[in-house]
Amino acid sequence: MKTKEDFLDGQTLLIDKPLGWSSFQAVNAIKWSIRRAFDLKKIKVGHAGTLDPLATGLLIICTGKSTKKINDYQAQEKEYTGTITVGSSTPSYDLETEIDATFPTHHITEELIQQTTQQFTGTIQQLPPVFSALKKDGKRLYEYAREGIAVEIKTREITITEFEITNISENDIFFRVVCSKGTYIRSLAHDFGKALGSGAHLSSLRRTKIGDFNVNKAITTESFNTLLQSLGE
Repeated sequence: MKTKEDFLDGQTLLIDKPLGWSSFQAVNAIKWSIRRAFDLKKIKVGHAGTLDPLATGLLIICTGKSTKKINDYQAQEKEYTGTITVGSSTPSYDLETEIDATFPTHHITEELIQQTTQQFTGTIQQLPPVFSALKKDGKRLYEYAREGIAVEIKTREITITEFEITNISENDIFFRVVCSKGTYIRSLAHDFGKALGSGAHLSSLRRTKIGDFNVNKAITTESFNTLLQSLGE
């Protein structure tokens, strides 16, 4: 059983972030639960690597002195599973925004899909999405995008060590990717569609691993809250 001192000294929590929540909301939920359970006025809580609201899966949340480990966790390799839908694109490269263009898909074969993954394996240059939290001149890119202001975005070097197609069902391509810090799976989906001679967007995403940490060992924020409530009974 964990005590107030344990959380202040530092805990590394594996949380399975629900669909629709921002990483910030998940951190706040954990922080609120800890403060309420132990009647704490404040405690440091942070996460090691943002997940978009439309993504689910592993979020490492650190408390107290363990927040010093966040940079180390963020630098570790990550694994994702998800779905790329070909034949249509969106400005955000996922379902956060509406479909803005459609493309032919009749030429896309399983062989072409498998061959195209090879273009995205290894060390490559990737352009982050315009709808992202990256900053340019002190302002987040999604703020420019929502205002309709075009800004120059520089590519960044990333490494994709594994890109496996796990299933294909009509226009949906199911995948597993192992990649370096800084990889945008939304951009991968967008670029993959273009490489197929079509268009695509990310229609689902789940983070399954960060380094040696696996989502199989993670708990929901609700379960964490229930555990803390039982400590106070």
